Amino acid sequence: MLLIDEVPCPVLVTDGAGVILALNRNALQVTGGSAEVWLGQPLDNLLPLPSRMFLQTHVWPMLLKDGSVREIHLQLLDTQGQRLPVLVNCERRRDGDAECWVWVFFVAGERSRFEAELLKARSRADEATAAVAEREHFLRTVTNAVPGQVGYWDRELRCRFANIGYLEWFGRPHEEVIGAELKDLMDASTLHFSQPYIDAVLQGRPQRFERSQPMADGRQTYALVNYIPDIGADGVVLGFFVLVIDITSLKEAEGQLRLAASIVENTVEAIMVTDETDLILSVNPAFTVVTGYPAAEVVGRPASLLDAGRHDDAFHAEMRSELATHGRWRGETWARQRDGSVFLVWQAVTAISAALGTPGRRVSVFSDVTERWRSSERLRQLAFHDPLTDLPNRMLLLERLGQLIGQTEREDRNAAVIFLDLDRFKVVNDTLGHAVGDHLLKAVAADLQALVRHSDTVARLGGDEFVVLLDNAAGRDEVAMIARRIVVAVGQRRMVDGHALAVGASLGIAMFPQDGRDREQLIAHADAALYAVKSAGRNGYRFFDELGGPQKGGSAGTSLRQKKLRAGLGPGSLPST
Repeated sequence: MLLIDEVPCPVLVTDGAGVILALNRNALQVTGGSAEVWLGQPLDNLLPLPSRMFLQTHVWPMLLKDGSVREIHLQLLDTQGQRLPVLVNCERRRDGDAECWVWVFFVAGERSRFEAELLKARSRADEATAAVAEREHFLRTVTNAVPGQVGYWDRELRCRFANIGYLEWFGRPHEEVIGAELKDLMDASTLHFSQPYIDAVLQGRPQRFERSQPMADGRQTYALVNYIPDIGADGVVLGFFVLVIDITSLKEAEGQLRLAASIVENTVEAIMVTDETDLILSVNPAFTVVTGYPAAEVVGRPASLLDAGRHDDAFHAEMRSELATHGRWRGETWARQRDGSVFLVWQAVTAISAALGTPGRRVSVFSDVTERWRSSERLRQLAFHDPLTDLPNRMLLLERLGQLIGQTEREDRNAAVIFLDLDRFKVVNDTLGHAVGDHLLKAVAADLQALVRHSDTVARLGGDEFVVLLDNAAGRDEVAMIARRIVVAVGQRRMVDGHALAVGASLGIAMFPQDGRDREQLIAHADAALYAVKSAGRNGYRFFDELGGPQKGGSAGTSLRQKKLRAGLGPGSLPST
């Protein structure tokens, strides 16, 4: 810790997962807080979201591949929460079996003053002692590590110092640069552009500007230039220090970050970034539109504040498993808005690793699909329910009967199918009209639903035909009791649109598994029993196994209903009786 405190710029030491192991005084001055606060925290916490994303997607992969990076442009969050542009060098260090990463952050203004002091001390040295030589070597090493061009020019505009970066820009060796005049080293157009800034710095005024900069190899780059006057004790300007930083990649990265930020800010889908503990780190404007929560109210709070409470522990466990295994999860979830309204969202969650194999952040992108779901539910309602009575129709009946048969086979349960047909209903339709008949059908539907349990199903097949599915009735006697109640309830006299009406009910009953092993057979056998009731005088019920002779299993007693069922037309296609 004492050694890195001697380095006059922010320095951090992290492990391979980006967790801070050590940091120097300069780092604390930039970020605020104390060493105790930052030790053990992820490096991500010092960076704004765009830099975090760039760190995870670009910097860490390069480090893991090459072991070091140089001149990487990032932004730090200072003590005021403002973004501070920095250039970063990082390399892997190993101490025995332990491995760590050393991060050196160069802040332009602070580095300029630091380099000025280094060069000033060197230019005034009269002789080198062993201690001075060692320190000079250290300072030159640090100067050469600066990701930029560092130089010193005296009042006569002769070069007195140039680091490796400056020599590479000139494209000349050290002996040809040191002592040479500026006009002999710099091309005419660059010198003409720089002349006003040189005049100003020789008058004691620091200069900072940007310029395009041709390199010796012909490449065109973009540079940030600092001229810092070297003022003697008598107030006379002795020369000036130069710090030139190549910001070409920074300009390109800033453009990419601005584009990415613009996309995030302007997308219509809500975006939420959380940490490993599901605390919300940031949200975009669409998040507020979708949920009603301003960013200030949710940042730092758990993402569970959006949970509507409609998903069980198994659902959340499966989501966590998918994220841990595949790094992503997609699906529909129920969420709660700020005003308490529950809505359905389509959500995609992606885990972003802080280091190889280590999950660091989760990005959730979601949109409100409640209206689409409601439209789908309305379509399903129309497809699977009778429009008059809102009871399940034939399609939903067959689906539930199939599920009931499967469950009954697995769990050794029983089931019953009651096929019901209204007696004398055709007379009501023919004499009083279909409006009265429709009201009567809805009244009968309500009576049937009131007579069975929630686990049972009442369906209308069409006309005056209904089917009741009984789920695991206590036995044949209970089924018979329910059938008698249905006959009594349907047969009661009732007032419909000012008319006193009385109709009867004929019921046929098939039991699973003894009367049939599949849906079609059970319904056909229940219909055969119903046909027998009709033939015997109506207004009663009969079990299929009570039928005798060929009617039970042969063709002689096969009804028109059964023939149509077997032909796939279904009971709903038959005329009312």
